[in-house]
Amino acid sequence: MTTAAALTIPALETVYDSLAEALDRAGEDKVSLFLVKLALLNANALGDAALFREHLALALRDL
Repeated sequence: MTTAAALTIPALETVYDSLAEALDRAGEDKVSLFLVKLALLNANALGDAALFREHLALALRDL
């Protein structure tokens, strides 16, 4: 996987906390919709469909 820049551990912890808070705010009935919207926004920001598919595969691994 090739990325322009990696986040530090503290930055990843901040991202995790923000995601957890957003999931809570979305509510159980809207979590799937929220995650799809977030994924599409991030795929667009990433600007690389192949890399996004690689990220999908990595996220699915060992669930």
